[in-house]
Amino acid sequence: MKMGIVTGIPGVGKTTVLNNVAEILKAEGRVFKIMNYGDYMLNTAIRDGYVNNRDEMRKLPLSKQKELQTIAAKRIVDDALSLGDNGLAFIDTHAVIRTPSGYLPGLPKHVIEVLSPQVIFVLESNPQDILNRQLKDKDRIRSDYSDINVITETMNFARYAAMASAVLVGASVKVIINKEGDPKIASKEIVNSMM
Repeated sequence: MKMGIVTGIPGVGKTTVLNNVAEILKAEGRVFKIMNYGDYMLNTAIRDGYVNNRDEMRKLPLSKQKELQTIAAKRIVDDALSLGDNGLAFIDTHAVIRTPSGYLPGLPKHVIEVLSPQVIFVLESNPQDILNRQLKDKDRIRSDYSDINVITETMNFARYAAMASAVLVGASVKVIINKEGDPKIASKEIVNSMM
C-alpha cells in the first residue's frame, strides 16, 4: 500500500481535487481509498461530546486536539492496510491548523510516524481564489480565514510544516497548484506522483 497525504488550507479545493482523483482511479480499475482526517477526528470528538461540528475542533485545547489526532492516525492506518500491497491510500487533511493559540501542526511527529506516507502533497491556489471559495461555502464557518494576509501566511506555514513532517519519515513533498476552474490538472498530477 502506498499512502499520499493531500494537505492545503480550508477553501483550497482538496475535496474537489480528491473527488477527481477518485474518478481517475476508478476509471483505471485501481484499488484505493480516500480518507478525510478531519472526519476520523470529528467522529471521535462528537462521540465523546467535545464538539458539535468540524469547525469547533480548531477551538479545542491543544492537548485534546493532539489526542484526537493520534486516535485518527491509528484508525486511518488500519483502514489503509486493508487495501493490500497494490492499494493507494489518500488522506485529505491540513499541514497546519490555525488555532487561538497559534498554528498547530496537522502532521506532528506523533501522527506522521504512525501514518508514514510516501508523499505529502501541498495543494495551493491563488489566495484571492481561496477567499472567494470560502465565501461561497455556506456549509462551513471559516471567519478565521477571511483575510488575504491570513490565507497567505497559513499557506506559507503549511509548506514549512509539510517539509518538517516529511523529514521525520523520509517522505517527499510536492506542491500542486489547483488552478481555478480546472481541478483535474491537480488531480492528474497527484495520481501520476503516486504511481
